[in-house]
Amino acid sequence: MKHLSLFMGHVKLHIPGPVEVSEKTFRAFCSPMIGHRGQGFKDLYARIQPQLQQLLSTKQLVYISTSSAWGVMEGAIRNLVARKVLNCMCGAFSDKWLDVSKRCGKEAEPLQAPWGSPIRATEIDKKLSTGQFDALTVIHNETSTGVMSPIGEIAALKKKYPDVMFIVDSVSSMSAVPLKFDELGIDVLLAGTQKAFALPPGTAIFVCSPAALARAATMKDRGYYFDLVEFQKNAEQNMTPSTPSIGHVYALESKLEDIFAEGLEARYARHRRTNQLVRDWAAKHGFTLFPEKGFESLTLTCVNNGARPGGRTVDVPKLQKLVKDAGFLIDGGYGKIKGTTFRVSNMGDETEATMGELLAVMDGGMKGL
Repeated sequence: MKHLSLFMGHVKLHIPGPVEVSEKTFRAFCSPMIGHRGQGFKDLYARIQPQLQQLLSTKQLVYISTSSAWGVMEGAIRNLVARKVLNCMCGAFSDKWLDVSKRCGKEAEPLQAPWGSPIRATEIDKKLSTGQFDALTVIHNETSTGVMSPIGEIAALKKKYPDVMFIVDSVSSMSAVPLKFDELGIDVLLAGTQKAFALPPGTAIFVCSPAALARAATMKDRGYYFDLVEFQKNAEQNMTPSTPSIGHVYALESKLEDIFAEGLEARYARHRRTNQLVRDWAAKHGFTLFPEKGFESLTLTCVNNGARPGGRTVDVPKLQKLVKDAGFLIDGGYGKIKGTTFRVSNMGDETEATMGELLAVMDGGMKGL
């Protein structure tokens, strides 16, 4: 995997996103432009549609939005919440869903789990049993805390509450762990391209259930840019509702080639192995992990900087600088746990070899503290 040959002095990204973009992907991103309403673009979209469906184990059409994932998140709220939404919150980004819901003029209620703990189905069940809610939001992999909530356990509730729209943010897990949309039975599954897909930021990928499309069709104030009905109509013609980032679609085609050449199961296993390398590094240096045991992310590691008994404490900004001076960027924690944690990403194209290079540099950084 080539990363640094295009740009001298480039600092390799091991932050939670954007992550490193390979030379092959970058060159695809820079493909010559074509007309976005011409047959060339339709053919391009048609080529990648079956692979997107296979990646997400769905018979539904998979949509491409020229936006960050937050655009689709807001769109899902506007399209699917008629009465009240339950925002499941366990970190900075899932917490933000509540603010987004309220800014969209929707009645919303938080289901707050402590930072470091996952969202559990039992708690959701208690809330949904009141009959107040017609939608819920949940982040599968909360990057601020490094927590991966048990999405299968949560999605199983859909059978009990078929009229509640289940909106799942898989921004930092899609393509790195199995997410079988049709089997899960949820209503919206979305991701951005700058995380586990290892593409440049600026495009979102998502899929909707037939029930979600039916609900959206009844919402008179769903807007246009993120109208789920418009996405479906256009996808049926291998088109997008508005001008797409053509470079992103070429890059996505290239990345899907890589994903299926490697094989999905091999890709998932690689992420598990590279993630374990970071966990082992943390343990070797006397650190604990921030997430509750058993709910750690597989795409990034949130390391405790002495926030819990027995954990080691270091000067995180100094460690970051020492690592950056050696050509790598790690994250110093986010929001209210900035400095009391630090985060290391293994998502995307990273291998045991590339993670080994980073961890060797981090070993050197620890000696310099």
